[in-house]
Amino acid sequence: MDYGLESISENLASNLSALRMKRGMSQLALAKLAKVPRSTVAHLESGSGNPSLLNLTKISSALQIGLEELLVRPRPQCQLLKAKEIRSVKRSQGMATVFKLLPDLLPGMEIDRIEIEKGGRLGGIPHTAGTKEYLTCIEGAIRVSVLGENFQLEKGDVLAFPGDQPHAYFNTGTSRAVGFSVVALAR
Repeated sequence: MDYGLESISENLASNLSALRMKRGMSQLALAKLAKVPRSTVAHLESGSGNPSLLNLTKISSALQIGLEELLVRPRPQCQLLKAKEIRSVKRSQGMATVFKLLPDLLPGMEIDRIEIEKGGRLGGIPHTAGTKEYLTCIEGAIRVSVLGENFQLEKGDVLAFPGDQPHAYFNTGTSRAVGFSVVALAR
């Protein structure tokens, strides 16, 4: 993220205007709801405003969003990522690759494609307390070890388990194993 002041002002102007219009609100209606002068909203949407933290907090609260949503670079409505653009991480001495499938940071959500080479193992990292994880086996065979139990997944099987516990994935098949992991982080 570009932290230049000009970029933040442009982001704020664009995001505030889009969020307000998406909710069908006038500048005056938002100002009343946020308990700030209408001119404050107008200045922010023009990109010329320099708001206090208090005013930003009032506006984000009125819109029922986090402060970061007002300040981040606006996201395009549609975004195509080519395979070569998807961020990936090699783990377990290169025996496993984790592809991060969400191009945007979504609070409370992670979706990964996991590929484990024949005979490979991938240690799972426990998430915050209350987190749930859902693993779908797409190709091959994956054994998941969690809570002292082993669960064998074949193509099409889904395992739901507490993602806040130590866990590990093992390729028990005769070729590469592929799975999709969806993590719903606890708030």
